[in-house]
Amino acid sequence: MKKIGLISDTHGWIDPACIKHFENCDEIWHAGDIGPASILEDFTKLKPFKAVYGNIDGYDIRSEYPEILEWHCEDVKVLMIHIGGYPPKYNPSTKKQLIASKPQLFISGHSHILKVMYDAELACLHMNPGAAGKHGWHHMRTIIRFTIDGKEIKDCDVIELGKR
Repeated sequence: MKKIGLISDTHGWIDPACIKHFENCDEIWHAGDIGPASILEDFTKLKPFKAVYGNIDGYDIRSEYPEILEWHCEDVKVLMIHIGGYPPKYNPSTKKQLIASKPQLFISGHSHILKVMYDAELACLHMNPGAAGKHGWHHMRTIIRFTIDGKEIKDCDVIELGKR
């Protein structure tokens, strides 16, 4: 069983409350638009950390993290891409990747819109944690905590960090 802290669209600023909310997590995943690599220091020291780069990320992030990340957590295949869309409105390249990879969990960021929804056509759960940073048009900063236990994705908590 693994407890996951999911964050996206920090745009160069991480609320210190995120560290508190992710203390009991086993891993932290970032779905892109990180900002300067220096802001990740607390996360990378705290827990095992996975990330993809987003459209605002510079060379420091792009040289460290991939555009697309695919792996298994427990018995769940995970695919993470910053700009991916959501069911059924995926961007065309993401839709091809989803069909080819057949993940059980698809994570994206970019929209600054929190979404957790199941795609019955692809038999895949989609998560977008919204935006945790101060930059953008969102009103509420959000992150997600959830558990992967074998093949099960469960105990999803949406955490509101406060207004942008």
